[in-house]
Amino acid sequence: MRVLVCGGAGYIGSNMTAMLAEAGHEPTVFDNLSKGHAAAVGRATLIRGDLADYRLLVEMLRDRHIEAVMHFAAFIEVGESVARPLDYYRNNFSNTQNLLSAMESAGVERFVFSSTAAVYGIPAGTPIAEDSPKAPINPYGQSKLDVERMCHYQSQTGRLRYAALRYFNACGAGDDGRLGEDHRPESHLIPLIIQAAMGRRKDIKVFGTDYPTPDGTCIRDYIHVEDLCRAHLLALERLDDSQELVYNLGNGAGYSVRQVIDTIRAVTGKNFNVTETDRRPGDPPVLTSDASRARTELGWTPRMPELERIVGTAWKWHRDHPDGYGD
Repeated sequence: MRVLVCGGAGYIGSNMTAMLAEAGHEPTVFDNLSKGHAAAVGRATLIRGDLADYRLLVEMLRDRHIEAVMHFAAFIEVGESVARPLDYYRNNFSNTQNLLSAMESAGVERFVFSSTAAVYGIPAGTPIAEDSPKAPINPYGQSKLDVERMCHYQSQTGRLRYAALRYFNACGAGDDGRLGEDHRPESHLIPLIIQAAMGRRKDIKVFGTDYPTPDGTCIRDYIHVEDLCRAHLLALERLDDSQELVYNLGNGAGYSVRQVIDTIRAVTGKNFNVTETDRRPGDPPVLTSDASRARTELGWTPRMPELERIVGTAWKWHRDHPDGYGD
């Protein structure tokens, strides 16, 4: 299948591009490189462009005979979304509406959307299932939920088949450690701790040590990026006979901040400073997924659920790429 990967030069998008090619599909990457890295694209065709450019999108979809679109080109920083909500709505919502309109014009129906567990806000309980209440507490989560609703209504016209995949915490490095996280600035826990282990950060901060969890720190659900991408492939195949799919993607079990710190110390053999500070507003004690629907309907099972293996792949990438992609 000829697949357009929007945001295919980013962390998850580049891993998805590599997996699509390995599975025999023909990926084309569309990215404005504002967040992504050309070096992460590999041998796939890279078209540099912006999702706001409707005419370019329609021409590209038609000229390259695209049969499906995967969309990873979102802004993802929660704090930034609170400070700059209009930017997040412009990029995450308006640009996605533009993409869906271009797909409709070009007759492309299959769409796999990178959504987020942030659509649930602060849950009443865990693990979180797909039918749990949706109550985002920031513009990032709200913009993703609004796209899901837009996709739902468009699917009712019969001109869109879509899968909305709600990620928990994507992590690790894929393609045998060749493709890793290079966010600027970095905000994800595992790469931040690895930076501290490498001496590139003076310490790692633990926000809150008095939560009602076994060790007092927050628990989160971590999923290896290749397990995440594998679910996308399965969802893409299922769109042949499905109009609308919604799945949580996570391991289903969580690890605390202290467990992540201890695991990175063990895997890297490095020690580093840890600073304990106050809780951050809005941080729930536990966020874990109920991903049983994806397991049952897609036949999907995470192949790397162990934190040690996840951290090991991330450590390999950061050790081999101390300056990221170098661009």
